[in-house]
Amino acid sequence: MPYGARNKINAVVTSVKSGDVMSLAKFDIERPCSMASVLTTESVEELGLKAGDRVTLVVKAVHVLPVKE
Repeated sequence: MPYGARNKINAVVTSVKSGDVMSLAKFDIERPCSMASVLTTESVEELGLKAGDRVTLVVKAVHVLPVKE
């Protein structure tokens, strides 16, 4: 899938907390720190995100976009 963002970080999903409309996914990255992303629950369901999944975090401006390929 092509996308315009240039910064990509490999990560592992550590948790997903879903509400009716929005979800919070947290990630461990290979450096000694972590990141988080707030995205729609629909997106979490479409990606099938769950703890332990390996994803690439695409960072553009203030957005962290999880990409599961």
